[in-house]
Amino acid sequence: MSSAVTTVPPRAEVPPLAGFTIGVTAARRADELATMLERRGAVVQHGPALRIVPVADDTELADATRGLIARPPDITVATTGIGFRGWVEAADGWGIGEDLLAALGSGKLIARGPKARGAIRASGLVDTWSPPSESSAEVLDYLLDGACDGRGVDGLRIAVQLHGEPLPDVVEALTVAGAEVVEVPVYRWMPPVDIGPLDRLIDGVLASCVDVLTFTSAPAAASLLARATERGVREELLTALRGPVLSVCVGPVTAAPLEAVDIPTVQPQRSRLGAMVRHLEAEMPGRVRSLPVAGHWLELRGHAVLVDGALRGVQPAGMALLRALARRPGRVVARSELLQALPGGSGDEHAVETAMARLRTALGEPKLVQTVVKRGYRLALDPAVGAGPGGGHCLNGESR
Repeated sequence: MSSAVTTVPPRAEVPPLAGFTIGVTAARRADELATMLERRGAVVQHGPALRIVPVADDTELADATRGLIARPPDITVATTGIGFRGWVEAADGWGIGEDLLAALGSGKLIARGPKARGAIRASGLVDTWSPPSESSAEVLDYLLDGACDGRGVDGLRIAVQLHGEPLPDVVEALTVAGAEVVEVPVYRWMPPVDIGPLDRLIDGVLASCVDVLTFTSAPAAASLLARATERGVREELLTALRGPVLSVCVGPVTAAPLEAVDIPTVQPQRSRLGAMVRHLEAEMPGRVRSLPVAGHWLELRGHAVLVDGALRGVQPAGMALLRALARRPGRVVARSELLQALPGGSGDEHAVETAMARLRTALGEPKLVQTVVKRGYRLALDPAVGAGPGGGHCLNGESR
């Protein structure tokens, strides 16, 4: 067996997310996110974990709007650009848009971030302040410290535009400090009308067919966990998300429901969709496993393998066998053990032979996997070769 390892083509020749299946739980901007992921080579499975109630149909929003027009707020906090714009557009549809702008403009407006600030200014109003961190906590500190009016919030009427979920900590703190808080539910999350895609996404996670789950809102994360509980698979899902499946969140607020149940997450420094994708793009190649095998470099990805830098798709049964062999590279793995690794629960060892033949064909290099007569199979590891060009850890948590 040759110990010479071929030169691996530059990694740029293979898209950074090629070979990975990424689940998208978002309802809003899901197509945009999927397009960004697919451009980087990923296979995307969409299972929206929620839906957005149209603001024009939301009677709770209409009641809150009319109440603020009747008694204008001293301070209005806009948390999202899309939410503030939707609020104004809904009020226009009800014939009270100008009245709403007049009521909000009579007090001070605070924008949680640049998109909210842009929406305020696009409506013809002027914001007083916006936090550099785009954090609700920083907005709260600003109000409680009296920076907005020089005297704190005692006796003030404050409208807080919600961003899809309640903000109990913010509302409670302002109320305790003496403010009258009006919560404005500009858009609300509800379970999806068709639950099928979400169930299929959960099934894909449990079957190890999904490598990454992306989350762009805290309600989506909470809804995924709630649906798993309804189906009786919560513990299995938690195990998957604490192990082989990576959870990527757009920011710390989104990650909170997952981290509350000890699911590790990764997040970009800036809470933006593009930043999340770029962070994932940089993260994934470092989480694969590279092995020198039979004079070649073998890199295991989610549903594919790189052989000397060339991407080769592998069926789920073949990937299951390859991962079982890669746990002990160079050592013989018995057919009975490989049989247990196969999806589907077949009891016939002939299934191993069939899947192995297909795996060798998919890899294009039959000598990568050796048959050890009457014992099983082994990866033909080149033990004298050093670390591979990829590095990092494989997705199931085993280091190289």
